[in-house]
Amino acid sequence: MDKDDLILPDPQRPPPLAVVPLPDSSLYRPKDFPELKNDTFLRAAWGEETQHVPVWCMRQAGRYLPEFRETRAATDFFRTCRSPELCCELTLQPLRRFPFDAAIIFSDILVVPQAMGMEVQMVPGKGPTFPEPLKDPDDLQRLRSKVDVAAELGYVFKAITLTRHKIEGKVPLIGFSGAPWTLMTYMIEGGGSTTQSKAKRWLYCHPEASHRLLKQLTDVIVEYLLAQVAAGAQALQVFESHAGCLGPREFREFALPYLRDIARRVKDKTKDLGLDNVPMIVFAKDGHYALEDLAESHYEVVGLDWTIDPRSARERTGGKISLQGNMDPCALYAPKEQLDSIVGQMLDGFGTRGYIANLGHGLYPDMDPEHVGAFVDAVHSHSRRLLRTK
Repeated sequence: MDKDDLILPDPQRPPPLAVVPLPDSSLYRPKDFPELKNDTFLRAAWGEETQHVPVWCMRQAGRYLPEFRETRAATDFFRTCRSPELCCELTLQPLRRFPFDAAIIFSDILVVPQAMGMEVQMVPGKGPTFPEPLKDPDDLQRLRSKVDVAAELGYVFKAITLTRHKIEGKVPLIGFSGAPWTLMTYMIEGGGSTTQSKAKRWLYCHPEASHRLLKQLTDVIVEYLLAQVAAGAQALQVFESHAGCLGPREFREFALPYLRDIARRVKDKTKDLGLDNVPMIVFAKDGHYALEDLAESHYEVVGLDWTIDPRSARERTGGKISLQGNMDPCALYAPKEQLDSIVGQMLDGFGTRGYIANLGHGLYPDMDPEHVGAFVDAVHSHSRRLLRTK
């Protein structure tokens, strides 16, 4: 989440008490969900054969949609995140326009630092801001030593359960969290940063405190993701959005071990708790230097940004995992004919087995919904053609 996600409220219009009708209370119960009708995304995540390549987009519920802007117009961002009804509505909006093969719950990675006791504000023109970021290791005492995720993040779980019912089995629903290193950068930088120099300073000057914070974040994230599965999430994605600010050595010390720990613990605990075994995706933006390590980090899917060649990614991961990505989002600015060609080349590189089409980052606010639809259609048509010629 960044300043592109901001929608400023109209000062002349008071916030509505409810933008969407309150659903029946039974829709908040994580049971008796409608039968899944399109499991293409899940089959691809598990590396199974599919009839077409599935596709979804990061930030597919976003400001490029006029209905999204209208729904969000009078409501503060984090107030929106705390409304299960609004999150459900925003999650469903892109599915009404496009034949996506998956939905991702509308929320934000920074709800985790909030649950740990930190204040996060949305500042117009700036984006997410921590008024009191962590400045030195003594500030770790300000964080809650034990986070009750049900109490602090229950609104996310209610949104997931409600959406699973309202989506009516059309496509699977993805839950998500930010990764420990990425969340640590926000908590120390106090917001967005191009260098992450304050957070990286901790790694060199306070390595023990850094590991303490990363472990604390990991513990919360594991419980958070488990509760999302219990609420109805059918897949999970972990966003390591700031991997590119680390070098290979620092990534292996301060990011990779915690990514692996999250995947291992979530899988072990879902089994112990009798929860559904769901595929997990790790997306380490600009982390191409760590692709081999990520392929062995216990995730079924590795998400890729557009800086990695598809054929190279296949070779480097050795067919061990499924891949997701990786079209440059700015390719959506291209004419539709050129966009169709770009998609065709991308699918030729990745192949059709163990592949989920996506962008290499999220959709931008000024993108044309018609071009998003053209992207989805091109993925489906090209992949069906490739499968017919096999």
